[in-house]
Amino acid sequence: MSDANRRSHWENVYTSKGENEVSWFQESPALSLALIAEIGAKPESAIIDVGGGASRLVDYLIERGFRDVSVLDLSAAALKAARNRLGGNADKAHWLVADATNWEPLRTYDIWHDRAAFHFLTEAVDRDGYLARLKRALNIGGHAIMATFALDGPDKCSGLPVERYDAARLTRTLGSGFKLKRSQPDEHATPWGAQQRFQFSVFQRIG
Repeated sequence: MSDANRRSHWENVYTSKGENEVSWFQESPALSLALIAEIGAKPESAIIDVGGGASRLVDYLIERGFRDVSVLDLSAAALKAARNRLGGNADKAHWLVADATNWEPLRTYDIWHDRAAFHFLTEAVDRDGYLARLKRALNIGGHAIMATFALDGPDKCSGLPVERYDAARLTRTLGSGFKLKRSQPDEHATPWGAQQRFQFSVFQRIG
């Protein structure tokens, strides 16, 4: 899928549906928050939520006192929805309208969080672009939390094909420079009650 088509698709999703009308909606991103705490994040840790869309992770991070939170998504409509929801707290986060496959990071981060974005990259050129940005933007010693559909998860989402992973396949995909610290399955219930199997893997960036 071209950059323009990808952007058009997600703008349409977020302009035609409410945040709780998409399958990946979470009232509380409990597992993401637990993993961020587990890796020792501090209030000053620089965290970026890649493909964050209208996710509520940013709400909880701000509420917990994190002072350097960024949300990146190629849909301006998704980020607008998140900002509107946060109201006066919106200025406590940084908002980046960009495609993670060709984004030019201007700084580095301690934690890269991606729940349900990477698995939409079904073409090698897009995965390579994403991984190049991950390597540039994540500090040595920093952590990447990657959540994708599991091997027995859905093969499509939002009308698009996806790639499915377990920790071993994701480790091979990320390649050298990343050490797998832990992984675990996650059963996600969509707003309409369907079950989707995810896997969460935590990697540390190594020199």
